[in-house]
Amino acid sequence: MSAMERWCGRVALVTGASVGIGNATARALVQQGMQVVGCARDVDKIRETAAELQQAGAAGRLYPVKCDLTVEAEIRAMFDNIESEHGGVDVCINNAGLAMKDPLLTGSFEAFRTMTDVNILAPTLCSQLAVQQMRKRGVDDGHIITLNSMSGHRHSGISFYCMTKFAITAMTEGLRRELREMKSHIRASCISPGIVETEFATRMNKDDPQRGRDLYASIECLQAKDIADSVLYILGAPPYMEIHDILMRPTEQTY
Repeated sequence: MSAMERWCGRVALVTGASVGIGNATARALVQQGMQVVGCARDVDKIRETAAELQQAGAAGRLYPVKCDLTVEAEIRAMFDNIESEHGGVDVCINNAGLAMKDPLLTGSFEAFRTMTDVNILAPTLCSQLAVQQMRKRGVDDGHIITLNSMSGHRHSGISFYCMTKFAITAMTEGLRRELREMKSHIRASCISPGIVETEFATRMNKDDPQRGRDLYASIECLQAKDIADSVLYILGAPPYMEIHDILMRPTEQTY
């Protein structure tokens, strides 16, 4: 049996699935035969991806769901929908995240709250609800994977964003410990990339998108597919192995 064969037909949730790493990950899981719920505020791009995968004869299927991850009620409704339509999640990929450049001493409370909601509270709640669905159905081999960052391990210059990613490092270890205390074999992992060429930097520099494009042009960056491949590697690990974190940078990245 291939490393991913045991996941064929099972249900995965990918947050932030419209573009970038989330889209690449949703594609990869569908191609491996999984039933993937992809969520975002803008589901049109997910619908396009779903149609493309179906037309290409992918082994699995992508189901677009509209969800604003800053709204608790929408997250809970999404999980209720997954339970009623698909039985519940087996894999939860907490991918959605964002950065704003607001400094600690002069930044806006609104920016700090948005980063907290999307980067910390949403993956925490999604992980909680995913584990509840797994345990309710007796799933003991499920997996929680959260997109962290190298900024979750060292300061990269954007202080509050780094704070949120340090929280994900702590969250992943907290999940692991609580799951072991439950005598559960559900695993918790995160992936911590450096610069990945997506829409992340241009969105962060929304006042000057060229700065983001210049960053990506300055070195040979990681690509979204590289991260999706890491997700497959984690999921394909034997049940006795828990891959806690994967740290990766572009070879040319200096910090």
